Amino acid sequence: MTAGPRPVTRLLVANRGEIARRVQRTCRALGITTVAVHSDPDTHAPHTTEADLAVRLPGAAPADTYLRADLLLDAARTSGADAVHPGYGFLSENAAFARAVTDAGLTWIGPPPGAIAAMASKTRAKDLMARAGVPLLAAVDPAEATEKDLPLLLKAAAGGGGRGMRLVRDLADLPAQLTAARAEARAAFGDDEVFAEPYLDQGRHVEVQILADLHGTVWVLGTRDCSLQRRHQKVIEEAPAPRLPPALRESLHRAAEAAARAVAYTGAGTVEFLVDEDRAHFLEMNTRLQVEHPVTEAVHGVDLVALQIAVAEGEPLPPAPPAPSGHAVEARLYAEDPADDWRPRTGRLHRFRAPGHLRTDSGVTDGDTIGVHYDPLLAKLVAHAPTRTAALRALADGLARTTLHGPVTNRDLLVRTLRHPEVVAGGADTSFYDRRLAALTAPGDARAEELAALAAAVAQARTAARETGGLGGGWRNLPSAPALRAYRAEPAGTVHEIRYRTTRDGIRPEDHPAVTVEPETRPGTVHLTSEGVRRTYHVAVYGHEVYVDTPGGTSHALTALPRFPAPAATAAPGSLLAPLPGTVVRLAEGLAEGVEVAEGAPLLWLEAMKMEHRVSAPRAGVLTRLPVEAGRQVEVGTLLAVIEDAEPAPETHDTARPPKEDPAP
Repeated sequence: MTAGPRPVTRLLVANRGEIARRVQRTCRALGITTVAVHSDPDTHAPHTTEADLAVRLPGAAPADTYLRADLLLDAARTSGADAVHPGYGFLSENAAFARAVTDAGLTWIGPPPGAIAAMASKTRAKDLMARAGVPLLAAVDPAEATEKDLPLLLKAAAGGGGRGMRLVRDLADLPAQLTAARAEARAAFGDDEVFAEPYLDQGRHVEVQILADLHGTVWVLGTRDCSLQRRHQKVIEEAPAPRLPPALRESLHRAAEAAARAVAYTGAGTVEFLVDEDRAHFLEMNTRLQVEHPVTEAVHGVDLVALQIAVAEGEPLPPAPPAPSGHAVEARLYAEDPADDWRPRTGRLHRFRAPGHLRTDSGVTDGDTIGVHYDPLLAKLVAHAPTRTAALRALADGLARTTLHGPVTNRDLLVRTLRHPEVVAGGADTSFYDRRLAALTAPGDARAEELAALAAAVAQARTAARETGGLGGGWRNLPSAPALRAYRAEPAGTVHEIRYRTTRDGIRPEDHPAVTVEPETRPGTVHLTSEGVRRTYHVAVYGHEVYVDTPGGTSHALTALPRFPAPAATAAPGSLLAPLPGTVVRLAEGLAEGVEVAEGAPLLWLEAMKMEHRVSAPRAGVLTRLPVEAGRQVEVGTLLAVIEDAEPAPETHDTARPPKEDPAP
């Protein structure tokens, strides 16, 4: 970080998506010109089009674009930027990049390269923190690990965000998990160093936000609880961390400040701890802005990005930070299916609208295509209220009322999580989703889905009547019974056949005689009355995709099926199809056509949205076809392999003796 006052006038954000837009928003408020960089898939992304200037990074993969320090520096020079903000992820914690920025005469909006280097390797950071008196978990050498060391957590030394991280409960799995962790770390961070540490099944992930200036002032801006995680990636965060004894909270504050002073830290950073009962263990220090920083901003009433820029310009911080007020909760909205092993989902995002009472930090807008190259995060939604109970309630209700038409997301899981008694009580640990996922992803009310399908049928029947010049109410002189078939696309795929008649009084459901369809008030809105309760449905149609929303927050995604569907193409028996789009990063060792595979054996790994996903054999048999190889990109449904039953061994006969004759009749 450059010492002394140096006003920032034109700032390049070396990142994309939600965090790029977040930094740009503050720059606009401060009167700073913004420069975006973008890969080819991001040519029309919001962060690109909203910036004052934009520079193309040719290519699509992060390794060819956002991880290319040389291209980023060229973009800064070309655009006339005098400062660089790295956001989070990508090169935000790369000391060499930070040093290159400062060597180029630019202002680095982050800590000094030396502090980044000291904390960039989590193994070296632990040694440094031990010398500073910060409590931590002892590392375990994977080469010397024994059964008594289990479970172990493998972590990328240079990483974060769950990349390059694997949980090992069986010692026999350690070599394969090490290989996977190293490959993922190398792809995400350009560094395949991995270390191991004991894993506490019921620990809480608690972190402390710090901010330090060039004049020796270190702010401690309270705690955040980030224990609700999937695949070691945070899903819901809140500030302050609930149910922490005052003595423990104070010890966390002291340890975080000690960590900052141990490396002469400046700028914004986060010190992360694993809390086990009343003990805290240092995990790592993130030398950047965290994804979950908005909850701290809400509680303390600050703009951390503005403060980062002020510190980089040499401005001193006041002696103490603003006092906290109230409680804030953040939920990360991902394009993924929690019920299908958290697999990411791609496709067009037709519409996304969150209620105004929520802070919404998003990297997407209506019409964007969610692809495979980057993290599946769509948005962060934040509620701030006087109490924790009120904040949880506001966020759950706001998420439920969010209009979301597009790929499958984790929205329903988030709502159920925020309303779960264990979460409401406070103190849920990192094993929450391991223990509760089945219940949190159970299918919804079948009756509610049937009524949603009926509403969709009614709305589309009315649309057809208008387009063909029929009466607004859909009445015909002769009664008719057209059918619309629809099924819930995710997760269950249940087919609902809806039959109705058009009469002089409007549309009458054939199979739901107790349901009354009220007259149309506006296109796309359907009112159904059942058992004395009137429900309003808003129906949106995009081709064959149908979305039905209710004011109470229930949302249903349907697919309209043709009345007489064409015969579907079927895959050959034993075919293994790609469950998600991505790139084949590697095949299992020795995998080739003709080899026998066991059920559940790993066959290959797909990389999608910066994570690796293992594809296993669905059955035992002989691999008769393997039409893919490492480096190939595949779409959902692409044939990956064919596994057929092994042929039985031929019968053998003893040729030394003639076969025994059957007895005479």
